[in-house]
Amino acid sequence: MKCLPKLGAAVWLVAVSASASAAEVKGIAKVIDGDTIRIGGTTIRLHGIDAPEAGQKCVTASGKSWDCGDAAMDGLGDLIAGHITCVGTEYDGYNRLLAVCRSSEGIEINRTLVKDGHAWAFRKYSFDYANEEAEARASRLRIWQAVTQTPWDYRADKWRVAEQTSPNGCPIKGNISNNGHIYHAPWSPWYSRTKLSLEKGERWFCSEREALDAGWRAPAWR
Repeated sequence: MKCLPKLGAAVWLVAVSASASAAEVKGIAKVIDGDTIRIGGTTIRLHGIDAPEAGQKCVTASGKSWDCGDAAMDGLGDLIAGHITCVGTEYDGYNRLLAVCRSSEGIEINRTLVKDGHAWAFRKYSFDYANEEAEARASRLRIWQAVTQTPWDYRADKWRVAEQTSPNGCPIKGNISNNGHIYHAPWSPWYSRTKLSLEKGERWFCSEREALDAGWRAPAWR
Protein backbone atom coordinates (compact mmCIF):
# COMPACT_ATOMS: atom_id res chain seq x y z
CA MET A 1 0.00 0.00 0.00
CA LYS A 2 1.36 3.37 -0.97
CA CYS A 3 -0.19 6.63 0.21
CA LEU A 4 0.59 10.16 -0.91
CA PRO A 5 1.10 12.81 1.79
CA LYS A 6 -1.05 15.86 2.37
CA LEU A 7 -0.24 18.59 -0.14
CA GLY A 8 -1.02 22.07 1.15
CA ALA A 9 -4.73 22.59 1.72
CA ALA A 10 -5.69 19.73 -0.57
CA VAL A 11 -5.47 16.09 0.40
CA TRP A 12 -4.77 13.62 -2.37
CA LEU A 13 -6.02 10.61 -0.47
CA VAL A 14 -4.68 8.16 -2.99
CA ALA A 15 -4.05 4.53 -2.24
CA VAL A 16 -2.69 2.20 -4.88
CA SER A 17 -2.23 -1.51 -4.45
CA ALA A 18 -1.28 -3.92 -7.19
CA SER A 19 -1.02 -7.63 -7.70
CA ALA A 20 -0.47 -9.86 -10.70
CA SER A 21 -4.21 -9.79 -11.36
CA ALA A 22 -5.50 -6.37 -10.32
CA ALA A 23 -4.64 -2.78 -9.45
CA GLU A 24 -6.78 -0.68 -7.11
CA VAL A 25 -6.73 3.10 -6.93
CA LYS A 26 -8.67 5.10 -4.34
CA GLY A 27 -9.01 8.81 -3.84
CA ILE A 28 -10.31 12.11 -5.12
CA ALA A 29 -10.62 12.13 -8.89
CA LYS A 30 -10.31 14.83 -11.53
CA VAL A 31 -12.19 14.71 -14.84
CA ILE A 32 -9.95 14.44 -17.90
CA ASP A 33 -12.78 13.85 -20.37
CA GLY A 34 -16.13 12.07 -20.45
CA ASP A 35 -14.64 8.62 -19.84
CA THR A 36 -11.24 9.36 -18.31
CA ILE A 37 -10.22 10.54 -14.85
CA ARG A 38 -7.04 11.06 -12.89
CA ILE A 39 -6.44 10.17 -9.24
CA GLY A 40 -3.13 11.55 -8.08
CA GLY A 41 -0.58 10.41 -10.64
CA THR A 42 -2.74 7.63 -12.10
CA THR A 43 -4.80 8.20 -15.23
CA ILE A 44 -7.82 5.90 -15.44
CA ARG A 45 -9.81 5.06 -18.57
CA LEU A 46 -13.25 3.76 -17.64
CA HIS A 47 -13.55 0.19 -18.87
CA GLY A 48 -16.16 -0.77 -21.44
CA ILE A 49 -17.51 2.67 -22.34
CA ASP A 50 -16.81 5.48 -24.82
CA ALA A 51 -18.20 8.95 -24.18
CA PRO A 52 -18.51 11.89 -26.58
CA GLU A 53 -15.30 13.87 -26.95
CA ALA A 54 -14.91 17.29 -25.35
CA GLY A 55 -16.50 19.77 -27.74
CA GLN A 56 -18.45 17.09 -29.63
CA LYS A 57 -22.01 18.03 -30.54
CA CYS A 58 -25.08 15.82 -30.64
CA VAL A 59 -28.61 16.46 -31.90
CA THR A 60 -31.96 16.51 -30.12
CA ALA A 61 -35.11 14.89 -31.49
CA SER A 62 -36.13 18.32 -32.83
CA GLY A 63 -32.83 18.71 -34.68
CA LYS A 64 -31.21 21.17 -32.28
CA SER A 65 -27.48 20.86 -31.62
CA TRP A 66 -26.33 20.39 -28.02
CA ASP A 67 -22.99 19.91 -26.23
CA CYS A 68 -23.08 16.20 -25.48
CA GLY A 69 -19.32 16.12 -24.80
CA ASP A 70 -19.61 18.74 -22.08
CA ALA A 71 -22.73 17.04 -20.70
CA ALA A 72 -20.85 13.74 -20.43
CA MET A 73 -18.09 15.43 -18.44
CA ASP A 74 -20.67 17.05 -16.18
CA GLY A 75 -22.32 13.67 -15.61
CA LEU A 76 -18.99 12.08 -14.80
CA GLY A 77 -18.09 14.97 -12.49
CA ASP A 78 -21.27 14.46 -10.49
CA LEU A 79 -20.56 10.75 -10.08
CA ILE A 80 -16.96 11.17 -8.89
CA ALA A 81 -17.71 13.77 -6.22
CA GLY A 82 -16.00 12.58 -3.03
CA HIS A 83 -13.78 9.55 -2.80
CA ILE A 84 -14.01 6.80 -5.38
CA THR A 85 -12.45 3.37 -5.86
CA CYS A 86 -11.24 2.04 -9.21
CA VAL A 87 -10.16 -1.53 -9.91
CA GLY A 88 -8.52 -2.67 -13.13
CA THR A 89 -6.49 -5.58 -14.45
CA GLU A 90 -4.55 -3.96 -17.30
CA TYR A 91 -3.15 -0.75 -18.75
CA ASP A 92 -3.75 0.47 -22.29
CA GLY A 93 -1.20 1.76 -24.78
CA TYR A 94 -1.32 5.22 -23.18
CA ASN A 95 -0.42 4.04 -19.67
CA ARG A 96 -4.01 4.43 -18.50
CA LEU A 97 -5.44 1.92 -16.08
CA LEU A 98 -8.56 0.33 -17.61
CA ALA A 99 -10.85 0.12 -14.62
CA VAL A 100 -14.31 -0.13 -13.18
CA CYS A 101 -14.90 2.69 -10.71
CA ARG A 102 -17.39 3.06 -7.87
CA SER A 103 -18.47 6.02 -5.79
CA SER A 104 -18.25 6.05 -2.01
CA GLU A 105 -21.92 4.95 -2.02
CA GLY A 106 -21.06 1.92 -4.16
CA ILE A 107 -22.55 3.24 -7.41
CA GLU A 108 -20.73 1.85 -10.46
CA ILE A 109 -19.70 4.87 -12.49
CA ASN A 110 -19.09 3.09 -15.82
CA ARG A 111 -22.50 1.44 -15.83
CA THR A 112 -24.32 4.59 -14.73
CA LEU A 113 -22.85 6.73 -17.51
CA VAL A 114 -24.13 4.29 -20.14
CA LYS A 115 -27.48 3.82 -18.42
CA ASP A 116 -27.97 7.61 -18.22
CA GLY A 117 -27.24 8.07 -21.93
CA HIS A 118 -23.90 9.83 -21.45
CA ALA A 119 -21.80 7.12 -23.12
CA TRP A 120 -21.84 4.20 -25.51
CA ALA A 121 -21.05 0.63 -24.57
CA PHE A 122 -17.62 0.23 -26.19
CA ARG A 123 -18.47 -3.06 -27.87
CA LYS A 124 -15.15 -3.17 -29.71
CA TYR A 125 -13.60 -4.14 -26.38
CA SER A 126 -16.46 -5.25 -24.12
CA PHE A 127 -20.16 -6.11 -24.08
CA ASP A 128 -20.42 -5.54 -20.32
CA TYR A 129 -22.80 -2.59 -20.69
CA ALA A 130 -24.77 -3.63 -23.76
CA ASN A 131 -27.99 -4.04 -21.75
CA GLU A 132 -27.66 -0.57 -20.22
CA GLU A 133 -27.08 0.90 -23.66
CA ALA A 134 -30.21 -0.83 -24.97
CA GLU A 135 -32.24 0.64 -22.11
CA ALA A 136 -30.93 4.16 -22.73
CA ARG A 137 -31.54 3.83 -26.46
CA ALA A 138 -35.11 2.64 -25.92
CA SER A 139 -35.75 5.59 -23.61
CA ARG A 140 -34.08 8.00 -26.08
CA LEU A 141 -31.89 9.42 -23.33
CA ARG A 142 -29.36 12.13 -24.18
CA ILE A 143 -27.08 10.76 -26.93
CA TRP A 144 -29.96 8.56 -28.12
CA GLN A 145 -32.39 11.43 -28.83
CA ALA A 146 -31.46 11.28 -32.51
CA VAL A 147 -28.88 9.70 -34.79
CA THR A 148 -25.51 10.72 -33.36
CA GLN A 149 -21.98 10.12 -34.58
CA THR A 150 -20.12 7.75 -32.30
CA PRO A 151 -16.99 9.10 -30.61
CA TRP A 152 -14.76 6.60 -32.41
CA ASP A 153 -16.05 7.78 -35.79
CA TYR A 154 -15.78 11.39 -34.64
CA ARG A 155 -12.11 10.88 -33.73
CA ALA A 156 -11.38 9.07 -36.99
CA ASP A 157 -12.94 11.85 -39.08
CA LYS A 158 -11.04 14.58 -37.24
CA TRP A 159 -7.81 12.62 -37.62
CA ARG A 160 -8.25 12.12 -41.38
CA VAL A 161 -8.82 15.83 -42.00
CA ALA A 162 -5.89 16.95 -39.83
CA GLU A 163 -3.58 14.31 -41.28
CA GLN A 164 -3.99 15.79 -44.75
CA THR A 165 -2.91 19.29 -43.70
CA SER A 166 -0.24 18.61 -41.06
CA PRO A 167 3.53 18.27 -41.70
CA ASN A 168 4.47 14.75 -42.77
CA GLY A 169 0.98 13.55 -41.89
CA CYS A 170 1.65 13.94 -38.15
CA PRO A 171 -1.40 15.85 -36.85
CA ILE A 172 -0.91 16.02 -33.07
CA LYS A 173 0.20 19.42 -31.76
CA GLY A 174 2.71 19.50 -28.90
CA ASN A 175 2.16 22.83 -27.17
CA ILE A 176 4.21 24.37 -24.33
CA SER A 177 2.27 26.66 -22.00
CA ASN A 178 2.01 27.71 -18.38
CA ASN A 179 0.28 24.36 -17.82
CA GLY A 180 3.33 22.46 -19.06
CA HIS A 181 3.86 20.31 -22.14
CA ILE A 182 0.36 19.56 -23.45
CA TYR A 183 -0.52 17.75 -26.65
CA HIS A 184 -3.72 18.34 -28.60
CA ALA A 185 -5.17 15.59 -30.79
CA PRO A 186 -7.27 16.70 -33.79
CA TRP A 187 -10.52 16.26 -31.82
CA SER A 188 -9.42 18.67 -29.10
CA PRO A 189 -11.76 21.69 -28.99
CA TRP A 190 -8.66 23.90 -28.86
CA TYR A 191 -6.91 22.21 -31.76
CA SER A 192 -7.58 24.87 -34.40
CA ARG A 193 -6.60 27.66 -32.01
CA THR A 194 -3.28 26.07 -31.04
CA LYS A 195 -0.41 27.47 -33.08
CA LEU A 196 2.99 25.83 -32.79
CA SER A 197 6.29 27.64 -32.45
CA LEU A 198 8.98 25.15 -33.44
CA GLU A 199 11.76 27.52 -32.38
CA LYS A 200 10.39 27.39 -28.81
CA GLY A 201 10.54 23.62 -28.73
CA GLU A 202 6.93 22.95 -29.67
CA ARG A 203 6.46 20.12 -32.15
CA TRP A 204 4.23 17.80 -34.13
CA PHE A 205 3.60 14.18 -33.18
CA CYS A 206 2.40 11.27 -35.28
CA SER A 207 0.61 9.51 -32.41
CA GLU A 208 -0.48 10.06 -28.83
CA ARG A 209 1.98 7.35 -27.79
CA GLU A 210 4.84 9.33 -29.36
CA ALA A 211 3.73 12.49 -27.52
CA LEU A 212 3.53 10.68 -24.19
CA ASP A 213 6.96 9.12 -24.65
CA ALA A 214 8.39 12.58 -25.34
CA GLY A 215 7.02 13.92 -22.05
CA TRP A 216 3.87 15.66 -23.24
CA ARG A 217 0.48 14.90 -21.65
CA ALA A 218 -3.15 15.14 -22.63
CA PRO A 219 -5.07 18.21 -21.43
CA ALA A 220 -7.39 18.03 -18.44
CA TRP A 221 -10.76 19.54 -19.28
CA ARG A 222 -12.16 20.02 -15.77
